[in-house]
Amino acid sequence: MAIIPKTRAEKRVRRHLRVRKRMTGTPERPRLVVFRSLKHIYAQIVDDTTGRTLLTVTSQTFTDGKKAERSAQVGKAIAEKAKTAGISRVVFDRAGYKYHGRVKAVAEGAREGGLEF
Repeated sequence: MAIIPKTRAEKRVRRHLRVRKRMTGTPERPRLVVFRSLKHIYAQIVDDTTGRTLLTVTSQTFTDGKKAERSAQVGKAIAEKAKTAGISRVVFDRAGYKYHGRVKAVAEGAREGGLEF
């Protein structure tokens, strides 16, 4: 019998695992993962074939603006770091969150910064 998730966080993790079964990051096209906490947002670029995190950016480095504005700054910063590392195409992993609000702001900021996904 399957375990039924009860909390919102458990449901999100379950959605994330369901999506991750089909999505992997390769060296040519790594995975851009977003984690959203109540105060901050984190973005990582991961190569799943080696299991390594290539880049990471957090909203803790940005202090001005609202959370959505800082999320867009995180997207632009991860795109800049990816460009310097030679990464231009990624797979966007929203980690079980809705593509809305801060998660969408990170994606749009990364696109503005020059990442393709």
